[in-house]
Amino acid sequence: MNKLPPIQKIHEAYSAIADGRVKFDSERAEVVSSDRKKRYTVTWEGDQYTSNDNASYWQGYAGYPMIAVLMLQGRLPLDRQIAGYFKGINWTELNARYKAKYDRAVAEVMGRLREEGVDTERVDEEVNRVYSALKELDISTKRSRIEIVML
Repeated sequence: MNKLPPIQKIHEAYSAIADGRVKFDSERAEVVSSDRKKRYTVTWEGDQYTSNDNASYWQGYAGYPMIAVLMLQGRLPLDRQIAGYFKGINWTELNARYKAKYDRAVAEVMGRLREEGVDTERVDEEVNRVYSALKELDISTKRSRIEIVML
């Protein structure tokens, strides 16, 4: 992978999967944002992936839409029970509130999960497992030329 994303993008990918916001076509996937106002396109050809989400386009690392696609393709580990803990989270709002300090947004979510009795140590272990697999994944990423669709 060209450039590693912040580990917190895995939590966002779990939400996209848990919410059913990832829809596949033959060589592409459409991923709806957590506030349901944008639709991103992830494409791939062999080991070359593109996405038009902000992180992939502007920062040059795999954003949560691409990570979610890689999980659903089986190229990254996916524990659906863990993903289920992240259902219904509006990351757009959280990330705006914390001014893109992703660690703070995740800390708030994890705090809520801990209060609900979720084994957050297990969640952290699984997130780290996915991140380790992401580090080892031999793919290249680039920004997409497809425009973001506003819903």
